[in-house]
Amino acid sequence: MLEPGPAVPAAEPGRSGTGTASGRPASKARGSRRRAAATAPVAAELPVARVAVDVPLAHLDRPFDYLVPARLAEAAVPGCRVRVRFAGQLTGGYLLERVSASDHPGRLAALERVVSAEPVLTPEIAALAREVADRYAGTLADVLRLAIPPRHARVEAEGGPDHRPPRAPAPARPAAGPWARYPAGNAFLAAVTDGRAPRAVWSALPGRDWPEEIARAAGTAAAAGRGALIVVPDARDLSLVDAALASVLGPGLHACLSADLGPAERYRRWLTVARGTVRVAAGTRAAMFAPVHDLGLVVVWDDGDDLHAEPRAPYPHAREVLALRAHRARAAALIGGFARTAEATSLVASGWAAALAADRPVVRRFAPHVRATGDDAELARDEAARSARIPSLALRTAKDALARGPVLVQVPRRGYLTGLACAGCRAPARCAACGGPLAVESSGAPARCRWCGRPDTGWQCPACGHGRVRAVVAGAGRTAEELARAFPGTRVEVSGGAATIASVPAQPALVVATPGAEPLADGGYAAAVLLDGWVLLGRPSLAAAQEALRRWLNAAALVAPGPSGGTVILVADAALPTAQALIRWDPVTHAERELAEREALRFPPAVRIAAVTGPPEAVAAFLDEAALPVEAELIGPVPLGEDKVQGLIRIPRSGGLALAAALRAAMAARTARKQAGQIRIQLDPAELI
Repeated sequence: MLEPGPAVPAAEPGRSGTGTASGRPASKARGSRRRAAATAPVAAELPVARVAVDVPLAHLDRPFDYLVPARLAEAAVPGCRVRVRFAGQLTGGYLLERVSASDHPGRLAALERVVSAEPVLTPEIAALAREVADRYAGTLADVLRLAIPPRHARVEAEGGPDHRPPRAPAPARPAAGPWARYPAGNAFLAAVTDGRAPRAVWSALPGRDWPEEIARAAGTAAAAGRGALIVVPDARDLSLVDAALASVLGPGLHACLSADLGPAERYRRWLTVARGTVRVAAGTRAAMFAPVHDLGLVVVWDDGDDLHAEPRAPYPHAREVLALRAHRARAAALIGGFARTAEATSLVASGWAAALAADRPVVRRFAPHVRATGDDAELARDEAARSARIPSLALRTAKDALARGPVLVQVPRRGYLTGLACAGCRAPARCAACGGPLAVESSGAPARCRWCGRPDTGWQCPACGHGRVRAVVAGAGRTAEELARAFPGTRVEVSGGAATIASVPAQPALVVATPGAEPLADGGYAAAVLLDGWVLLGRPSLAAAQEALRRWLNAAALVAPGPSGGTVILVADAALPTAQALIRWDPVTHAERELAEREALRFPPAVRIAAVTGPPEAVAAFLDEAALPVEAELIGPVPLGEDKVQGLIRIPRSGGLALAAALRAAMAARTARKQAGQIRIQLDPAELI
């Protein structure tokens, strides 16, 4: 339960009651209505409501007390939506609890109305939202906007108290199925059945069994009378989990939550979860706050995908939120994927979770055979293999595999020619108007700026005067053209962006796809070619190697097993640790090495880092006034784009909450003084450089 903050007297201008936001007197008519409301009878029992008002200002981030009029006594239940007068204006909020008396000595304003008697904010989610706000130096109002979808009155009325469907019965416990391939698989499911809280970081075997494995784990929790919550990166993964849940649990025993459903259908399904009609919920990022009853299992799939990071304040990550929920609810946790992140590895290293992986002989049986074009044997056979974009090994492998089925070609970038350089001196080709990078959108099209969109038909290199450009980075469109010329008569499909293909038949075809847009193939791809490895490894990011391996593993997992002829060709230097991790199909060792390097360099997740971004004057004043913990280390600020700077604050993990509290306090002082300049605070940002 949230700790009650100071109440606001009804007559205090500028905060609540008879004043407006600017402190000016309200109209006489409104004053009359308020006096009438103040003298109206109040509820006989528990007449004080503590309300979380929907105001995202840091200095007002606390509950406020209001009187409950007798006319609203029945509808004003904990968790319902209410309207209150705050700072002279009607504002929404959530009723957290009702108590017999207020600590505030002054006069209290009354609730204006109850928007809906539906208790949409459960005590568990209210406490979780408060903890997430504290962890990420945010406000409760911001977290609740992420946690609770907008109200849809017609949908609410469909399931009124007189005709709500009963809670679905617990399904029969499913068999272990593909979990039997893991030495600790049966033990994990047995612990879930017994109501214990096992926590596992799961290295999934390649193939298409992972949705079924997740569904069987969720079904095990449901059979034990507990709830299960599953969060996946995108709608395509959600559709796979949806089908697996329907197959394992049966129809009508789970709900899938996604923004693609539309507001009415999404709210309808969210209510089935909130009302306890179903025990199992699955969804994308926003579902991390789904109010599943009696939570017994949380699952995060592919936790390294950046779609799990919320782009709105206070920027929580689904993995961290679900780990908090598992800890608070004493629930089991399953963090899985083909790849392993340094963050998940740190959970294993700390003892919070255990590793769950298959034995090496089993991995070799299900993984495809992987080769890199930069290995010594291939370089001895083809001296151009190191510099060629599509080396002869990749072309030979694709030609042989097309006789057995489709071949996947992964390209890191969408578009046609996404990077250009001077053909004479190799200097990057940039727009003469704004300095942005030039690119070619399609065959025969002129070079165009990727920033301002200006075409530059008469481009000349400012360094050497040369007037021709050469391709530096080719996108999926150009790659498809090159492959069509190399394999005449073979069907070439392109999947990426808005033109993503869900699946392809088990027929010969070349499928060019960007990372995350690879279609499924019936029976698996005969082979895969992973092009331009240097593009992924060369990204200016702390997680460049980790992300490159994640994208390669996710694509390679779609290929048929090695014993069945499945082959993956990686166009990269075979000596690189990331390439070796793919060749050996050993994401765990790579993640352990990544974590060790970050610990040595004092990078997350070994430490917590806060990024403070905004105008230079505002950031400087904020950092000067913030009472940071003594162990905090300030790095910067440094310029970040036009008229912006960013300062980084690093602190040991044990001081993370203290750092977040200091930043929240500094932001509260700033918003109370109404200082100019917008400041953004982000803890544990996904991208640091």
